Amino acid sequence: MGPHQRMMLAGQWRHVEYLDEAIARLDQEIKERTSPFHEALELIDTIPGVGRQSAEQIVAETGTDMSRFPTAAHLASWAGMAPGNHESAGKRLSGRSRKGNKKLRSCLVECARAAARTKNTHLSAKYHRIAKRRGANRAIVAIGRTILEMIYYILTRKEPYRELGADYWDRQREASIVRQTVKRLEGLGYEVKLEKTSA
Repeated sequence: MGPHQRMMLAGQWRHVEYLDEAIARLDQEIKERTSPFHEALELIDTIPGVGRQSAEQIVAETGTDMSRFPTAAHLASWAGMAPGNHESAGKRLSGRSRKGNKKLRSCLVECARAAARTKNTHLSAKYHRIAKRRGANRAIVAIGRTILEMIYYILTRKEPYRELGADYWDRQREASIVRQTVKRLEGLGYEVKLEKTSA
């Protein structure tokens, strides 16, 4: 290595050290400014796919006071995570998502991508269910909206995320099939008594 290359390498090394110091200073500043929101950040951080920095960005965009939004759907619409409503001649056509807060939307999409890669979680199972029918991009937006709705309820109720499990949809479908079948049989005049067998 020649003297010129050593000089260039030393300059780049000093620049990297300067950037590391600047990042450390900014991290400390962010930590101090987000300290009033510590509880909310900890609650949001319990959602799979949402890390501390993502939680900080979400709180920076939405705030912690969810009373400004009457429902979770209002928050999703404000964020641009609600599907568009395009109707023509009485026929409902699929539309693009509405325009909203671009920073929040991109953060939620990033969180949704991380949640889709988690193992044995409700969000991952939901992503794969939707992706089969509607495609990966629409599934990611749907998971982003689900995460935002979870944040709404978590901040409203001040409770951490409760994992439903990857088999949640299977359990729901089984219960629904049983209810519908019993209702149909009772409609035909049968009296139904359910007993679970060990299978």
